[in-house]
Amino acid sequence: MESYLIAILTVAGIYMIMALALNLQFGLTGLINFGVVGFYGLGAYTSGIATEIFHAPFIAGLICAIAVGAVAGAVVSLLSLRLSGDFLAIVTLGFAETIRLVFNNEDWLTGGPRGFLIATRQVFDGLGRSGAALMVLVIVAVAALAIFLLMQRLAKTPYGRVLRSIREDDLVPSTLGKNIFVYRLQAFVIGSAIMAGAGSLYAHYVQTITPDNFTTPVAILVWMSVIVGGAGNMVGTVVGSLAVVALYEGSRFLAPWLTFLDAEQVSALRFIVIGSALILIIRFRPEGLLPEKHQRPAEAAPPNLSSKGSSL
Repeated sequence: MESYLIAILTVAGIYMIMALALNLQFGLTGLINFGVVGFYGLGAYTSGIATEIFHAPFIAGLICAIAVGAVAGAVVSLLSLRLSGDFLAIVTLGFAETIRLVFNNEDWLTGGPRGFLIATRQVFDGLGRSGAALMVLVIVAVAALAIFLLMQRLAKTPYGRVLRSIREDDLVPSTLGKNIFVYRLQAFVIGSAIMAGAGSLYAHYVQTITPDNFTTPVAILVWMSVIVGGAGNMVGTVVGSLAVVALYEGSRFLAPWLTFLDAEQVSALRFIVIGSALILIIRFRPEGLLPEKHQRPAEAAPPNLSSKGSSL
């Protein structure tokens, strides 16, 4: 049970990193990125190829994954950020599916459906199975904490306030001289790089990746983490990630009571449970469990009623 809990917390930490990156793009800037798994998978395969084919250490693979994620984010955003929200969503969804098809068909490089084996771990040798799993959890937790502190700090800076103003009405910051396209580009690239970094952590944790690891259901869970927690609120994203992963993994325990269903049907039922929870959240808490705190403009100062200069 302890090893299972460690595994669940590790996965939750990886999802938390992706959700924080998505919250930067969508929660703060208003960019609809349905291509989460595309950048996630790109980071995973890039890191795996760097370590297994070019024999780079894990840190070098992680850096390569982040760099490739940033470049891919820049290319996608340069081609699509001038589109409206719905069209951007379609472009990013198409990007994710294109990346998955490349992983599936270029088996000379990625292993295709057979999978890509990764021997390089984030941990030192000789720790044993339980010790290695615990160390991976610590590494993922430290990475998630670092990303959370970075996003929380960024959200409170003038830069974060500009992103929020772009989300609400990009005409206002534009009239104040802000380059809207550059800000959107930066937010999309930073978020994409972080998603790719999460993919690197995942690849070296599971050690065998296939294209099926980077499909739409993964993106759904990441989006749910942001929506359930509260878009624009980094603390809410953390809470939402933990809640969604706990609900998704906890639904596994329904299987012993559902003997009349096969494994595929039970898997589908788990997403029905997740979807039902999302509907209830949107119905009763449309802004999420921890809504973003909107800053109110300072009240106008009272008029100067001093008698200086006045006559009676």
